[in-house]
Formats: sequence, structure tokens, C-alpha cells
Amino acid sequence: MAATDMMQKYGPPQEVTASMLMWRDNGPWKWTKVSREPIQHNFPMPHPDLLEQAINYQAPVEMYDDLARYDGSVIVERTKGEISARCDKEGANFLAINLANDVATGKRTAEEARTYYAAAIKRFMSSKEMDPYMQKIQFQMSQQPTGDPDRPAM
Repeated sequence: MAATDMMQKYGPPQEVTASMLMWRDNGPWKWTKVSREPIQHNFPMPHPDLLEQAINYQAPVEMYDDLARYDGSVIVERTKGEISARCDKEGANFLAINLANDVATGKRTAEEARTYYAAAIKRFMSSKEMDPYMQKIQFQMSQQPTGDPDRPAM
């Protein structure tokens, strides 16, 4: 279903392998990947993570632990300068990344973000009401490279 949804929205993928489909620069995303091998995720309820989407993002290093506490399917990559979310629906990925930005900028704690995420998903499942955080990225994204190649130690 995730692959069909992405093809309907963004057209055919640029890369196709036996294990994944990949789009680049699709909509607001730097890349989108649909994996054949789902990862079981039990927050906020059991579901398969198989749709991963990323944007350029530079999270403060001191917030990495908080981001990990917030959601294990939000992946921050300092060297690449990316943040991605992995779920089964694009709206959930928008929600995850918007809340990750709230955590990274100190607007919400990890626990507050988890509570908000669960409530938004519950509301969507019961009434199909889409929280604004599920509709699009709600903050200014960098169009410039955000990677941090670090510095040599030797």
C-alpha cells in the first residue's frame, strides 16, 4: 500500500531493486524509500515501518538523546545532515519529523511529543481528521547542505 500511495503521489520511483523503491527530491522530501522488509514498531500501536522519508536537517548534538527517547523510528544522521522518519504512511512521517523539530528546538519535551503523536494518530484513525502536523513540514527546511563531516582527530 505504501508503494502504491507513493507512486500515485510522486510517480514511478527513480530506483527499483528487489528490496526497495527509491524516489529522490520528491515533494518536500530529499528522498523516499519503501522497503520490502518492514521493521516492527509498536509506538503508538503495533504497525510495520516500511516507508522512510528524509529532509536536510541539522539537529543540535545535545538533543540526540531526547530525539531517540521521542521516537526510535526518527533517525538523525549528523554526518549526512539528515533527519528521516520511518512509518507506514506519509502523514505519520510528516507528524514524526514536525514533532522531532519541536523536540530539537526545545518547543516540546520528548514525552510531550510522544503524547501529541499518539493523540494525533488516534484522532486520525477514529475520525480521519488530519492534524496540521500530518499534512506538511511545518518549519522552514534548509535548502543548503546541512552535513557535519566533523574534524580530524589525527
